[in-house]
Amino acid sequence: MAKRVFFSFHYQDVIDFRANVVRNHWQLKPNREISGYYDASIWEAAKKQGDMALKRLINKGLDNTSNTCVLIGSQTYNRPWVRYEILKSFKKGNHIFAVHINSIKDRHGKIKSKGFNPLEYVGVTFSESGRTATLWEKANGKWVKYEKVDGSASYRCNSAVNVKGKGFNMTSFYKTYDWVTDLGYQNFSKWVG
Repeated sequence: MAKRVFFSFHYQDVIDFRANVVRNHWQLKPNREISGYYDASIWEAAKKQGDMALKRLINKGLDNTSNTCVLIGSQTYNRPWVRYEILKSFKKGNHIFAVHINSIKDRHGKIKSKGFNPLEYVGVTFSESGRTATLWEKANGKWVKYEKVDGSASYRCNSAVNVKGKGFNMTSFYKTYDWVTDLGYQNFSKWVG
């Protein structure tokens, strides 16, 4: 059964066409069941309405999704709303995975070198009891608490985790692929959790 996937990306990668290749590859398949997903992403046009409106739009876009796919372009790692989408997805319990897209030819037929992985710039620590999680982001080379998801960096876990007293960046939990090298067109449905 196809699952709803929220796509997190830098809008420049839509302009350059790369994000569209991944988000719309289902159209070249016989049906959505074979592609394994429905696109639940949003567009950055809401940014003009202010931060609270964009946050509500992202939260609504994440509703009824079970997966978040982070499309990694050149500057994705540095985009504040991408970080919000990743950490909100983590707190929500979505399966998260990242896909490098700079190996996809842009609208001018050019490729770029891989961008930094945004999953390396966000993280989580767990209390000694394993009942509290705290969200973090790497800013100016330092880890700082991330309080933009629901107004607090820390929250109670639904059940105790088995990594008590430890901290991780998101690459410790989630896989990263390359659209071209890892044959994304054929394998995307396997990457969806």
